[in-house]
Amino acid sequence: MITVTGTVRSALDASSAFAYLAAFEHTPEWDPGTPVVRKLSDGPVAVGHRYHAEAEFRGKRQTLIYEVVELAGTVIKLRGENKSVISVDTIDVTPSGSGSEVRYTAEFQLKGWLKLAEPFVKPAFQSLAAPAMDGMKKTLDARAAR
Repeated sequence: MITVTGTVRSALDASSAFAYLAAFEHTPEWDPGTPVVRKLSDGPVAVGHRYHAEAEFRGKRQTLIYEVVELAGTVIKLRGENKSVISVDTIDVTPSGSGSEVRYTAEFQLKGWLKLAEPFVKPAFQSLAAPAMDGMKKTLDARAAR
């Protein structure tokens, strides 16, 4: 398994930051590696809601179907899958002064023979973190400035 983590601090309060990030369809606004996310379920975010996501990895666009598997307090966990990978994304938002701290963890489990490639592709997965975390911080801070 490949695990990628990042933490950002934002001026946006924790409640507002969590509400924004838990609406997974907002991901393309802050993560350049995920240019498309469409909500497939109606109503407010809840366990069992599904999303169609398209992630760019090594010059190719990969489609994943995500499902909210946990939504409790300030934590949301989503599980995405396609024919080659299972991705579990966890967003945990906590208060930090008058703002918030967001810890994002993405765990990737390659399927089948691709598991053998994990040591070689791990750096490529890890390279996705910095642009996503930078985009998250900028987007949350811009929302705080409103």
